[in-house]
Amino acid sequence: MVWHLSRRFDPAGAALADRHYNRHTIGAPQFVPPGRCVVLKTEAALWVTSWPYVEMTRHQWPGAWINSTFRREAGERASVLIRQAVAATRWFFGDAPPPGLVTFIDPRHVRPTWRRGAAIYGYCYLKAGFRHVGFTKDRELWVWQLTPDEMPRAEAPIGASFRFDFMRSRLEVKWR
Repeated sequence: MVWHLSRRFDPAGAALADRHYNRHTIGAPQFVPPGRCVVLKTEAALWVTSWPYVEMTRHQWPGAWINSTFRREAGERASVLIRQAVAATRWFFGDAPPPGLVTFIDPRHVRPTWRRGAAIYGYCYLKAGFRHVGFTKDRELWVWQLTPDEMPRAEAPIGASFRFDFMRSRLEVKWR
């Protein structure tokens, strides 16, 4: 595991997010969509898993975890980082929802990988075990999905431990 558990206001994470194509407000201290989230970082990579409430979802995969940001500038192979980030997400949230985890790739901002004469946008997700399941309704974004049965086992990110609080029946994450 190379990921460290982080938070939505982490300055180093914000700096990496500022260089990601889907960043809405460059320089803003928060870089994560509203709602439940897991933020993971290395020195040269950032991963955000969002878990929007079903009623707040406007795509075909309601209830799914969403990889809203993945920025890798150096280090481990992208597919390895993705698999580890999914394992850390499972550690943090527990059992994956039935639709699993989805991500949306904008081909206007990502270079394709050419395989057998076809451009593939988000090839690192394919290498990490995701399946291309179509496009958004406007056909602008590629959609990749990893179902729960295809996910790696849960693994804690670096710097995090957990305990189950029976009084409140919820998982509490403690920082070291």
